Amino acid sequence: CPIAIPNQEVVRMHHSRSSSDCASQLGDYNFLDHNALEVQEIFLFNREYDRNKREHHTDKYYNLKLIVRRGQPFHIQITFTRQYNPEKDQFWIEYVIGRYPQENKGTYIVVPLVQELQSGKWGATITHSNDRTIDLNVMPAANCIVGKFRMYVATLTPAGILRTRRNPNTDTYILFNPWCAEDSVYLDDEQERQEYVLNDLGTIFYGDPESIRTRSWNFGQFEEGILDACLYLMDKAQLDLSGRGNPIKISRVGSAMINSKDDEGVVVGSWNNMYEYGVPPSVWTGSVDILLEYHSSKQPVRYGQCWVFTGVFNTFLRCLGIPARVVTNFSSAHDNDANLQMDFFLDENGKVDSHLTKDSIWNYHCWNEAWMSRPDLPVGFGGWQVVDSTPQENSDGMYRCGPASVQAVKHGHVCFQFDAPFVYAEVNSDVVYLKAMKDGRRIVQKVDKTHIGKLIVTKEVGTNRMKDITGLYKFEEGTEEERLALETALMYGVKTHRAQDVVPSTEVDMDFVVGDTTLGNDIKVKITFKNNSQTRYTATAYLSGNIVFYTGVAKCEFKNHNFDVTLEPMKGNGMSLIKCIASAFPEGS
Repeated sequence: CPIAIPNQEVVRMHHSRSSSDCASQLGDYNFLDHNALEVQEIFLFNREYDRNKREHHTDKYYNLKLIVRRGQPFHIQITFTRQYNPEKDQFWIEYVIGRYPQENKGTYIVVPLVQELQSGKWGATITHSNDRTIDLNVMPAANCIVGKFRMYVATLTPAGILRTRRNPNTDTYILFNPWCAEDSVYLDDEQERQEYVLNDLGTIFYGDPESIRTRSWNFGQFEEGILDACLYLMDKAQLDLSGRGNPIKISRVGSAMINSKDDEGVVVGSWNNMYEYGVPPSVWTGSVDILLEYHSSKQPVRYGQCWVFTGVFNTFLRCLGIPARVVTNFSSAHDNDANLQMDFFLDENGKVDSHLTKDSIWNYHCWNEAWMSRPDLPVGFGGWQVVDSTPQENSDGMYRCGPASVQAVKHGHVCFQFDAPFVYAEVNSDVVYLKAMKDGRRIVQKVDKTHIGKLIVTKEVGTNRMKDITGLYKFEEGTEEERLALETALMYGVKTHRAQDVVPSTEVDMDFVVGDTTLGNDIKVKITFKNNSQTRYTATAYLSGNIVFYTGVAKCEFKNHNFDVTLEPMKGNGMSLIKCIASAFPEGS
């Protein structure tokens, strides 16, 4: 049985008669040659102050086991029962993951002993030998599976292969490595690695462009139990082990698992101001309690909205070693029918028809970006990828979104997987107002090309200040590049008829201003009409005031007012309307 030596991180390990992970079995110990090479102890340098965790940037994890990053050598020490003779003795190290390990699937790894390590490939080299003890550098492959491996040391004896007994204390976590150029998540800026991988505190922006507010969020990716909770999500999703070295697959699975919509994932979403059997989304200030509760109870945690999904997903990605950040899009479109535009239908009186209007515009929406290469796409579309765990639309049978290349979104290449059309619409779609006539006709009244994606931001590296990244997602409105991106998106992405531009009337202008207010005080609205023609007009106007959730869904209408205004030629006419608000708005409105 394994014996721990006091005051040392040493695991004594004797031979075993059998092992469920071994290809060959040993007979009775009494038949072994007593001069056979056996493992006496293994030293893994797995304390937070030891060289492995410091060199692999894993010293912040509150976990006593060895945690290393792939594509980078780590150090171990093995003591045998006698002096190791390289000319006569043979030994090797094995790493095993999963119930049915196989070499061809990367779940059973025999680490070869080599003279010199090759970059990004499995191998082990002896760096020092002293009597019965040898020191080794072990190199994991830069594309190996990310997860928790079981470790064995095997020696070849006259009686067969002698393996160390299964011992949880030698389990080794292998994570993604943004410091390794051969890893698909390699990020070449050290300040960005510190921010997007190692920073466990963040700032999430919300509100509207004229009044941006902040939420502090504790990602807590290094806290006790979080690494196991994140790995559990991949088990829960039944992601094949052979796919767990691929950040594309892991981020796509994560975007589905963070929400509970169709797979009993981590967080239940609620946008109706009803939070029975749970807590309001605004109560959460970090990911740790959510992930630990889900891991222990195996039941979804109630409740969350977009920033909660985003905060938890950021923890998942950073914990596994994938560089990630939180992004907020102000005036974010939700394209329900995949035609790359927001369709708002008005009745003949000018009121929005809620039965016909399925699209919505969120005051703001938060998602994540994950940094990775995209070998499945043409060159140039790697880097930041949009991944969104808020359940909005179904993607390949599940509520998830991404990874979608930010570069592809900017240039309108919505044909590239995954979910690029939806993301493009979120940041760059037109808002089209159509009058729904009683005879079935749809008449375009106005097209607003600038309302969507007004401002896209993230936290600045090294500070809590806001960084404008709108230019990463879209070209400046009205430029030749922006028109080309739009034409490209329309060519690849439109499934239904798209509204044509309309030439607005210049004879009569209308503008309105809503004054600043606070809860319990009046809302002041000033509406100004201007007649630019030589003709006298009578304008019929309709004003509707609604309490609206930040997702664009109306809670209730508190003001409904029709009025006529006589407009004299070449003159303006202004009027003020006041409505007293006496009750509090629901959360998220």
